[in-house]
Amino acid sequence: MSMNKNTVLAWATFIMIVVGVGLIALGAFKYSEVAGYGFAAVGIGFFAIAWVFNALKGRV
Repeated sequence: MSMNKNTVLAWATFIMIVVGVGLIALGAFKYSEVAGYGFAAVGIGFFAIAWVFNALKGRV
C-alpha cells in the first residue's frame, strides 16, 4: 500500500484527534484541579492542529 501525501495527512489528522480526545478526557476525569485545565487546553490545541491538517488535504 503506497501512502501519498493525502493519506499521510489523513492519518496525522486521525492520530491528532485521538490524542486530543485522550488529553481532554484526562483533564476532565483524572485531574479535577488546575492541572486538568492545562490538559484540556492542550487537547483543544491538538484539535486545532488536526483541523489545519484536514484543511491541507488536497492542497499540498
